[in-house]
Amino acid sequence: MQIVWTKHADDRCQEWQQRLGITREQVEAILISPEQVVTEHEVLVAQSRYRNGLLRVVYAEIGRTQRIITLYWTNQFKRYWKENSHEI
Repeated sequence: MQIVWTKHADDRCQEWQQRLGITREQVEAILISPEQVVTEHEVLVAQSRYRNGLLRVVYAEIGRTQRIITLYWTNQFKRYWKENSHEI
């Protein structure tokens, strides 16, 4: 599957790289092999634990591509982690 970055996602990655050192490679690794995938508002969210929080990558599957819409880190782990969700 091909990964496509939107301009917004690329901008957000640059912001998070300055704040927490999150790289494009780390984001793509989470997209390829997330700890968990959840569905929110008709999009998919790949998420994995990162630095005492959660790195969330919001994306859509379009044909044979995964289009990254946005990404962010949050310390509100309990709010977003779905205990009953299928973990990858």
